[in-house]
Amino acid sequence: MKNSPLYLFLIGIFIFLFIGCASSKTSTYLGKKPIATTSTNKKAVKWDPKTPYNIEEFRAAWVATVANINWPSSPGLPVDEQQKEALKLLDFLEEHNFNAVIFQVRPQADALYKSNLEPWSYYLTGKQGSAPETDYDPLQFWIQAAHERGLELHAWLNPYRAHHTAGGEISDKSIIKTNPELVVGLENGMYWMDPSLKGTQDHSLAVVMDIVNRYEVDGIHFDDYFYPYDSYNNGKDFPDDVSWQAYLDSDGKLSRSDWRRNSVNTFIKNVYTEIKESKPHVKFGLSPFGIWRPGYPESVVGLDQFDKLYADAKLWLNEGWVDYYTPQLYWKVNKKGQSFPELLGWWQSENTKQLHLWPGMSVDQGGDEKNADEVINQIMITRGMVPKSKGAVHWSIAPLIKYDSLALAIKQGPYSNKTLVPPSPWLNNSPLAPPSLQIEKEQESITLSWSHLEEFKVFRWVLYYQHQGKRWEHIIANQGTKSISIPFAQENGKFPIIKVGLTAVDRTGNQSEFFELNID
Repeated sequence: MKNSPLYLFLIGIFIFLFIGCASSKTSTYLGKKPIATTSTNKKAVKWDPKTPYNIEEFRAAWVATVANINWPSSPGLPVDEQQKEALKLLDFLEEHNFNAVIFQVRPQADALYKSNLEPWSYYLTGKQGSAPETDYDPLQFWIQAAHERGLELHAWLNPYRAHHTAGGEISDKSIIKTNPELVVGLENGMYWMDPSLKGTQDHSLAVVMDIVNRYEVDGIHFDDYFYPYDSYNNGKDFPDDVSWQAYLDSDGKLSRSDWRRNSVNTFIKNVYTEIKESKPHVKFGLSPFGIWRPGYPESVVGLDQFDKLYADAKLWLNEGWVDYYTPQLYWKVNKKGQSFPELLGWWQSENTKQLHLWPGMSVDQGGDEKNADEVINQIMITRGMVPKSKGAVHWSIAPLIKYDSLALAIKQGPYSNKTLVPPSPWLNNSPLAPPSLQIEKEQESITLSWSHLEEFKVFRWVLYYQHQGKRWEHIIANQGTKSISIPFAQENGKFPIIKVGLTAVDRTGNQSEFFELNID
């Protein structure tokens, strides 16, 4: 083998490339693949790329489509207007150094994407079941545009809501009409799928997996709606007498509350299991109500989601049925009974498997300087309390855009530099091979160009550089970028760049091994 023509040819190419590095104006680095392991074990060791410093923090915003809260601005907009609005939102996130968007694709057992399981959404076309005027798949459009901007896209679904009061006319294609045995009506006009029924669980799981299998989403996301808030039914109990009696008739032994919670628990576990069996890199995230139960921790008061929504959110986190957790901590730092840091500390104490804990923050508190201070303080508190995987999700994108002063304060403060989504070592801790890097030095600038043998696997690139006597800095480039030119020196020719390095980032946030090159 070592004397074969192919082997000798490859050796020759390798020597040729490295001889080319001797040029005074051009240098090249070709990396070798480091050794690491892949594991779905929650205790998998995080890969260390040996970069100059840590640049990881999850920064996301929710984009709600239910009731046209964030997008599109009204039902039935022309497709080109929908796309313009979408790109405006995504451009904003990119420009303000976010790295993820949580996009609602199933607001009420309908679809903002091409589906054979559920009808087109009223919020998209103005008539449930009616397709867009052109051959247009909004989810695919959002995914492509998000990835081009270096943003992860997490598809946000409501697992049980069948119809919202702002959801327009109920069509014949609605699950309310096609499978009425799965649905109950609430007194506020909403319809809800009964979470205890196997038909409900099978259908909602099929919807999740249809998205996972057909689209290049980076995550699946549920919010806080499991069994509905009792205010939706004028304070009355959830109307599941029929399914409860059927359970009793089958010799069921659980109490009604435990039976309801067990139904949701089973569904959550099955969703996580099915996603990992199909596409392990797709993250599953949950955003439960911010309080598990009053008294946890001791000073906390408020809604008991365990007993009202039948959501045992503590169990799901303890069991590791998620990859990231985003409890909705929509209260201020000094809020008596619902203090942001106190609740965050409790959730972190329950994060026994050390998953990602990226809290949800409310950013719509007036838009003034106090609002900006509150949001920034919460970001900084989160960094200090959960330092191993920093991050936050902002509710919602609308106030960030509405209040220029808020967006500017965040960008000039904690979000002044771009970051990478923290990796998930239990999903994948095997990095890509380092890219090849070519450097062309000119009188006032240097141009860095690169390539990769598995470029289709690269999600982003990180260029590190160091000026003489200064700390390392970085630039994060999106997947389509192949080169960057930067000034060679600062301050009238002083402090020239003396070192550079480049890493390739995969879909789960792992950087390739860092190697630095000296600039002569």
